[in-house]
Amino acid sequence: MEDIFAYIEQNKQRFIERVQWLCRQPSIAAQNVGIQETARMVATLMEEVGIRPQLYSTDGAPVVYGSLGSGSRTLLIYNHYDVQPPEPLELWESPPFAAEIRDGKLYARGSADNKGNLVARLCAVESWLKTRGALPLTVKFVVEGEEEVSSAHLHQFVRQHTEFIQSDGCIWEFGGKDIQENPGIYMGAKGILYIELEATGAKRDLHSSQATIVPNPAWKLVWALGTLKDRHEDILVEGFYDDVVEPTPEDMEYLRRIAARRDDDERRRDIGIDQFVLGVSGLQLVKRNLYQPTCTVCGLVSGYTGQGSKTVLPSRAIAKVDFRLVPNQRPDDILQKVKRHLAQHGFADIELRVLGAEYPARTPVNSLLARVVEETTKEIYGRDPVVSPLMAATGPMWELTAQFGIPTVGTGAGYAHSNGHAPNENIRLDDWFQHMKHMAVIFDRFAKATNGTAG
Repeated sequence: MEDIFAYIEQNKQRFIERVQWLCRQPSIAAQNVGIQETARMVATLMEEVGIRPQLYSTDGAPVVYGSLGSGSRTLLIYNHYDVQPPEPLELWESPPFAAEIRDGKLYARGSADNKGNLVARLCAVESWLKTRGALPLTVKFVVEGEEEVSSAHLHQFVRQHTEFIQSDGCIWEFGGKDIQENPGIYMGAKGILYIELEATGAKRDLHSSQATIVPNPAWKLVWALGTLKDRHEDILVEGFYDDVVEPTPEDMEYLRRIAARRDDDERRRDIGIDQFVLGVSGLQLVKRNLYQPTCTVCGLVSGYTGQGSKTVLPSRAIAKVDFRLVPNQRPDDILQKVKRHLAQHGFADIELRVLGAEYPARTPVNSLLARVVEETTKEIYGRDPVVSPLMAATGPMWELTAQFGIPTVGTGAGYAHSNGHAPNENIRLDDWFQHMKHMAVIFDRFAKATNGTAG
């Protein structure tokens, strides 16, 4: 692999300019900003590295697909080119789409989630082709543009082009290092139900002196939210936990290993809190993070929130709420239970809109690809990876791979302070090149691996 690594070293600046070029293009799925343009840019990048791209239309964002190579083994690579909204802009130290480099880090919305990982993988393909002439296996890229809005139309591509998905394993969109610099890999994902609740009152905002006789939708929404979850962190929606199952003994062994390598106090200090929810720590902290569902108020707005005071009775109030779901829970089932709950508690007049939904997913923790990624992680990073059966986050893993029984492993170029979904999102360039080299090694080892050995 030294020839491939040397090629990467020789082309570092060009590769950096490549990822900057993509990160400077806004592609905000929630606002439909720059999506079509970015899809074409991804296709251009594929062409640059030697892959013939194809753009497939959906009722939403295009899916960019490309494949290359030959051999008895096929590796699917999933990424996305859309990003989260960059707000609040005032908290960025540089413009979110300037793609500035400071102190060895690339700062841009999408640098960690997910354009940086995508470009690193494309550069790994180029490095193979330029040094060896051909890939040792077939590589398929599926790059979508709606991951940040629950992959709303990816199912259309999957159902129409199932043959493009078929593979021996899939490298998922991202991964990275924890606060103690341990690289992590994972084989599953939580699901999600994302809803918006809107309470309305008078047909226009009124003087707050009228609060004695005119209903306040802000209070109504707060009262409704208060019925969803109590101060003990229990979700009160009737039947919400019906399908939640305990981790298997095999899962618990992985959780014990994770807990043994995590410094709870360092993590707590890093994010600036006095204690974790319910004071949990150690094994219970890891178990709760990965195997408990959530109900999270992601946003809440009503009335006047600007500088100074304004005595106003708002005419509407809006909350955005997400439910992270664990294996066996179904977003369609949870949606019906939430609707029924609100109606039974006197809030049937609050409008509920679904903004996104995805199923949780599990893939084998002991698959051939998982063993390859685990062993090559040790070689590239010099440390044993922290292996997790699930990640606490969500992606379209069920839609793309799990329903077809395709083993899936997440690994990538992020780190504990990458600030994904937050201001000053960034990746460390050293980590980025490390991931590039890791992908090149994965191509080699997965092509050579047999069922009894990871290569």
